[in-house]
Amino acid sequence: MATTRKNSHHFSIPSEVSYVTETLKKAGFEAYLVGGCVRDLILGKKPKDWDVTTNATPEEIVPLFTKTFYENSYGTVGVVDESTIDETLKIIEVTPYRVETKYSDNRRPDSVTFSKKLEDDLKRRDFTINAMAYDIYKGQLVDLYKGQEDLENKIIRTVGKPEERFGEDALRMIRALRLHAELDFNVTHETEKAIEDNANLLEKISKERIRDEFIRIIMSENPLETITLSHKLGVLKYIIPELEEGIGIDQTKAHAFDVWTHLLKSLQHAADKKWPLHIRLSALLHDISKPETRRWSKEGNQWTFYGHEVVGARKAEKILKRLIFSKEVIQKVCTLIRWHMFFSDTEQITLSAVRRMVSNVGKENVWDLINVRICDRIGTGRPKESPYRLRKYKSMIDEVMRDPISVGMLKIDGNVIIKELKIAPGPKIGYILHALLEEVLDDPKLNTEKYLQKKTKELALLSENDLKKLGEEGRKKKDEEEEKDITEIRKKHWVS
Repeated sequence: MATTRKNSHHFSIPSEVSYVTETLKKAGFEAYLVGGCVRDLILGKKPKDWDVTTNATPEEIVPLFTKTFYENSYGTVGVVDESTIDETLKIIEVTPYRVETKYSDNRRPDSVTFSKKLEDDLKRRDFTINAMAYDIYKGQLVDLYKGQEDLENKIIRTVGKPEERFGEDALRMIRALRLHAELDFNVTHETEKAIEDNANLLEKISKERIRDEFIRIIMSENPLETITLSHKLGVLKYIIPELEEGIGIDQTKAHAFDVWTHLLKSLQHAADKKWPLHIRLSALLHDISKPETRRWSKEGNQWTFYGHEVVGARKAEKILKRLIFSKEVIQKVCTLIRWHMFFSDTEQITLSAVRRMVSNVGKENVWDLINVRICDRIGTGRPKESPYRLRKYKSMIDEVMRDPISVGMLKIDGNVIIKELKIAPGPKIGYILHALLEEVLDDPKLNTEKYLQKKTKELALLSENDLKKLGEEGRKKKDEEEEKDITEIRKKHWVS
């Protein structure tokens, strides 16, 4: 049986949180911080959210605060603070001590009753490191299940028998893996064994809940190790079973690893670079269709994977839709996977080919695509993230992406000049525009419609020969500026 341990601790608590606990205490109720926020405080981390537990019922909690919401069957009342700019403090969740009955569907309790004892609430929690409560007023930590000890030893262990905890809510198995990823803690052997034995219960869990935990795994600092463990324990088949198809699938001579290892190492590099979700998903799934597109080439004496990027984009879409990712994320990831095999041999490629690549993937996605390619490269086992060829390609992208220096930059165009001067279209219009461009390149502040209209009237008084001379000087200035821009771009990427 658990023994109550009460230790003195003093943490810095935001006033928005202490206001909630003090209000409950002044009304004659108990109030403790509980769960993940207590764990994070002990670890010296900033909590992502704040949970309070109390012996007050929802009907007693709601009248104590100006703005609340209560829209669930678990007794949780959201206390809203619209004045704070910290998103983690806008809603403080307050939940009565709870006693839960059996979980018939392995997802949620059949019913919830409220208790007057803190001990009843703590014994229903998932892991020992999440089963501690903290009294802000007394500076007192209530630890019934050696949560502090497990934090010190970096251990993830269930409260009580793991089979019972996972039978209550099967998602706790993925949550154990998520904590393993986020905290870099070890899962105890007993807990691992229970996950392996009960992984099939995940079939009953909604894809949204699985997706949310999976996102936190791949957004952690070490997703490779955790996804490997999830495969070992039989959990991955309930998240993305398609990844396991890459195990033992050898690749070309350029790859040091099989498809499975290559994808995990690509994801890990994206995590090492702290890149966002859509790049991490793209890195993880970019070669997802290599197993079904693999063919042996007698001529090349190696495996080929023709079209794997096209098939892979479709397969990734099915995976992400199944996990109910947003349309925006699905579209970005599938675009990056579809075009990740872009030709990048700078000895042969032309700027027009680079323009086509940018057009295919979209300007807004082009640098993300380069980052996926970098992950792909590191995932092959090659040591260099950005060799000369890739730097040169980046330089070419910068060249085609920059705003062109042309008369199109001017706040006036040929149609306006024709209308203002009442002259017929012809070479004179071009000369005037290039003369105006020379002035604007020297002083960008002059690029206003008012100034350019005034200057146009002055230029129109010149002879066509004088205008031609000014226009040619404008073209020369444009060429010089373009050359300067390109030189700067190439210097930035350390290429010539």
